[in-house]
Amino acid sequence: MVRDMQTNIRKIVNLETLAAGTNKRRIIQQAVFSELCNMLDPGKAAFIPKKGKPSVVMFVGLQGSGKTTTCTKYAYYHQRKGFKPSLVCADTFRAGAFDQLKQNATKAKIPFYGSYMESDPVKIAVEGLERFRKENSDLIIIDTSGRHKQEAALFEEMRQVAEATKPDLVIFVMDGSIGQAAFDQAQAFKQSAAVGAVIVTKMDGHAKGGGALSAVAATKSPVIFIGTGEHIDEFEVFDVKPFVSRLLGMGDLGGLMDKIQDVMPADQQPELLAKLAEGTFTLRLLYEQFQNLLKMGPIGQVFSMLPGFSSELMPKGHEKEGQAKIKRYMTIMDSMTDAELDSTNPKLMTESRVIRIARGSGRQVRDVMDMLEEYKRLAKMWSKMKGLKMPKNGKMSDLSQNLNIQQMTKALPPQVLKQMGGMGGLQALMKQMGGKDMSKMLSGMGMGGD
Repeated sequence: MVRDMQTNIRKIVNLETLAAGTNKRRIIQQAVFSELCNMLDPGKAAFIPKKGKPSVVMFVGLQGSGKTTTCTKYAYYHQRKGFKPSLVCADTFRAGAFDQLKQNATKAKIPFYGSYMESDPVKIAVEGLERFRKENSDLIIIDTSGRHKQEAALFEEMRQVAEATKPDLVIFVMDGSIGQAAFDQAQAFKQSAAVGAVIVTKMDGHAKGGGALSAVAATKSPVIFIGTGEHIDEFEVFDVKPFVSRLLGMGDLGGLMDKIQDVMPADQQPELLAKLAEGTFTLRLLYEQFQNLLKMGPIGQVFSMLPGFSSELMPKGHEKEGQAKIKRYMTIMDSMTDAELDSTNPKLMTESRVIRIARGSGRQVRDVMDMLEEYKRLAKMWSKMKGLKMPKNGKMSDLSQNLNIQQMTKALPPQVLKQMGGMGGLQALMKQMGGKDMSKMLSGMGMGGD
């Protein structure tokens, strides 16, 4: 795969024919990006269930890859789209498998079938299929036992379940942190069952899911969803470009914008913009922005969406420390009075007040001082946006029409601007963003001050 990719890139990029002054690095980066996108596109679409028409989907994968949870997420996703899904537990190998599926399905209000007594998965799968067909379920999902490529008996069992139920789609569930072993495992599953799609799970951790490239190559099947957390709704439709972009450390601004929009309701935007125009930044506003940042998911994941920021601003393995620090600051602010939270006068924080706040929050005086220093730094950055013309409709998305490069340069912390490649990099980024989404990113910067 690597050799083919190198050959293709050499065909696309001929450095000798490029005009003088051309940014060679960018051209090579773009070629690598395109090639990786092509690798994740097997050239054929996966089977798509249709409402009202009975479809059978079978899930296969290694032990512990998150199959049972993913089955429920897949069912819940389609249930919200108007389908009538049902779940069949054909996993008789793992103790507690049926209990887990039962709990998940009950929580999501999805009908399920399984047995504590029957040990033949083929029989359970066929009985479940017959029962739900009678009940007019249009999406029957079969969960199978986790297996490893060395377990020949389990692979034979999987083949028998597939033969008896004749699924319209077999989905291979892959742990995002599996790495290079993904190819051999995916290939073994492909040889025993007609794998037609891949779902990558556990994408909320440090793993970037590079093994997905191997899984797609081995199964010649597209990735259709990614699991981004343990909860039932933490499940996203797979989009090639943002995935590859984050894989290469180029960020995923589109995904970041969506997250910011999700955590910041439209009715809060005019209020934030008014405060932005005044240039006043209170501790209460800092508290609200910390709340928004925590709602956006793991901090490391949020920072990985910003092009080139992740390594320097949030070093690997320090995400938990960053999150704990924000929670610590919020605990300190919980011990403040309304007058202290709404004040813009730094002299208000006398020594006696600091000692009282430290005692009330169960923290050291030093921690309170650290938090106040962080607040002053952010307030200084915020004050540089004073006098910005606000859009009449009060929407963040229209703010960019009134933004200029100078204001953006002033507002961004120096290390962030350096990471973006200075003023030139910022201009290129604004161009790439199509201008209007830049404002959402700016509000994100306010949120991501820590």
